[in-house]
Amino acid sequence: MRQIFPEQGPDLEPAPKPTAGPLPTVVTQLALLYGNGAAADPATDTARGWVQANMVASADGAVTLDGRSGGLSGPADRTVFTVLRSLADVVLVGAGTARTEHYRPVRATQIWSALRAGRAALPPIAVVTASLDLTGCEPLLAGPAGSTQTLVITTSAAPADRKAAIAGVARVIEAGTDRVDIGAALGALASLGYLRVLVEGGPVLLGHLIDAGLLDELCLTVSPTLAAGSAGRIVSSASPGSLSAARLSLAHVLTDDDFLLCRYLIR
Repeated sequence: MRQIFPEQGPDLEPAPKPTAGPLPTVVTQLALLYGNGAAADPATDTARGWVQANMVASADGAVTLDGRSGGLSGPADRTVFTVLRSLADVVLVGAGTARTEHYRPVRATQIWSALRAGRAALPPIAVVTASLDLTGCEPLLAGPAGSTQTLVITTSAAPADRKAAIAGVARVIEAGTDRVDIGAALGALASLGYLRVLVEGGPVLLGHLIDAGLLDELCLTVSPTLAAGSAGRIVSSASPGSLSAARLSLAHVLTDDDFLLCRYLIR
């Protein structure tokens, strides 16, 4: 792995799986590169925190290969994935993505513990669902209570029986009436101390964030793959007629084995 923009950097090997020991050099560098401008910055809006999205796409713009994003990933991308999760206070994901990607609570083997000083050992997953249909997301609801228990963000109009059932296995947050108000959701997370929000998809959730002007940065890995087919893009319009558009400013580019790992800040 090497930084090629804004300046050339030394070659760094992708790290092995996270351990509790000293940080490899590549992890230390990545934490500095991806940690700038986030919730620790005094200028951050503490009413909603700092919202960072992490996505992977093929060279022709596909967000999945054979229905999963994992087919587009590589060793360097997986290293960045562990660093971003280690820096996050909470991981925000849409229910559809949680279902398709078989989400589970974050595990200690996915985290560099030295990057979490002063915070909970593991970041919880927060799932966004207006309908509270979490079929296929059962592993997320099987974790223990406490600081890493899954959060479910829904609406006040969601079925009361489902809400009551899920409240027994997850922390339920209401944000909006008949559709999730993403601004209210971020405000609720911030009030709980989750100021650094890592968004891992899906495309509609990203569309909502962009429409509301609430996305602060995009970490995008471009996979050296042509996926073709009918796979969607990393962002879908949140509603008919919405543009889901934002102007990006390139912060850095890393390369590894023909992958491009880009970090953009939202202007």
